[in-house]
Amino acid sequence: MIQKNYVDELRKRGLLSQAIPNTEEYLNTNISAGYVGFDPTAVSLHIGSLLPIMLLVHFQRAGHKPIALVGGATGMIGDPSGKSNERSLLSEDILQKNVAGIKKQLEKFLDFENKENPAEIVNNYEWTKNFSFLEFLRDVGKYLSVNYMMAKESVKKRLEGDTGISFTEFSYQLLQGFDFLHLYENKNCKIQMGGSDQWGNITTGTELISKKANGKAYALVCPLMTKADGTKFGKSESGNIWLDPDLTSPYQFYQFWLKVNDADLPKLFRFYTLFEVEEIEKMEAEHQNNPNALKKILADDITCRVHSQEDVDNAQKASALLFKGTQEDFENTDDKTLQEILADVPQKTFSKQEFEGFETNVDWLSNLLDTSKGDIKKLIKGRGLSINREKITEQQAQTKPNFKAIKDKYFLIKKGKEYFLTEIQ
Repeated sequence: MIQKNYVDELRKRGLLSQAIPNTEEYLNTNISAGYVGFDPTAVSLHIGSLLPIMLLVHFQRAGHKPIALVGGATGMIGDPSGKSNERSLLSEDILQKNVAGIKKQLEKFLDFENKENPAEIVNNYEWTKNFSFLEFLRDVGKYLSVNYMMAKESVKKRLEGDTGISFTEFSYQLLQGFDFLHLYENKNCKIQMGGSDQWGNITTGTELISKKANGKAYALVCPLMTKADGTKFGKSESGNIWLDPDLTSPYQFYQFWLKVNDADLPKLFRFYTLFEVEEIEKMEAEHQNNPNALKKILADDITCRVHSQEDVDNAQKASALLFKGTQEDFENTDDKTLQEILADVPQKTFSKQEFEGFETNVDWLSNLLDTSKGDIKKLIKGRGLSINREKITEQQAQTKPNFKAIKDKYFLIKKGKEYFLTEIQ
């Protein structure tokens, strides 16, 4: 049963970039299967991938059947969309490991137990592994002209660039089109969704369905996630923000959302949360002079859905301890909890003999922070270094380390806005 107008929901959230004509009318009168493809170029998806995932989430909530396609086959080829150079081809073992990691993440967002419209995960390697090259040319390639394929934006950009495009990547849109045709014929899948950079590949599928199956299929895409200033969203100073806790810890993930630009908040709430738009508007009105309160709601919500409520609780404890905790707070926290809370803070261990061997605080901190002694002295002079909440003075810089350790073995160092933990064993 159709629960709501899917396309209108995306439109209200700013999640609709473009769609094939009559897509909205079709989905308002027909329950349909629809899919989004995810190529396993890494073992984990990142927050940029969350947007197409949210397309599937809203699709299922509207009463339709979501299909997540993990591209075990297309991942071997590499999508030229948005790339100025050809991707490195991955081995089958790495691809299968990546496929497994992505499947695990998708299961956190989609309902696979729903009796009316359960989500499904498919792998295009299953229907392409035994498909011969000659069959592909005969049954797929003949239906689309080279002129049509060269007109695609992703291909045009590569042809105009210095590196050109290989036949391998040029054929990618045919493979993605064949995926759509296969799901159309075998899963009654009538719509494909994705990011706006996928429009060319997606419409290749609708064209193939029209010409080979004499059928009608639909497509829609969401905008790519960019910041208010137009730059790419989803990367920190250290790189991508991954959904895998081993690549981006829950604490780092949580902190990322607390640090987003105030101007990006309206877009992020509508894109990444499941709050109704009216509810979001009420929160914005209530906290219009306190963007940090909105950032906390955003961070709590997304971290809980990507990781767990326990991870949210631990991230909050870590934040409170790091940013507001006193020496007494640290002392009153048991070792196990302290290690869990500070697990995501860069750490280094020294033996008691090593620690006592440092002649000055500058020597110790230079070793700990992997920073030159000159830079350490500049930081101390600018009051930019503290140990266990106590600012290091220029006089202390040249004395032996004699700060009171937390629990007689821990030192929490703050360098600018960064924290480091060292343990003396």
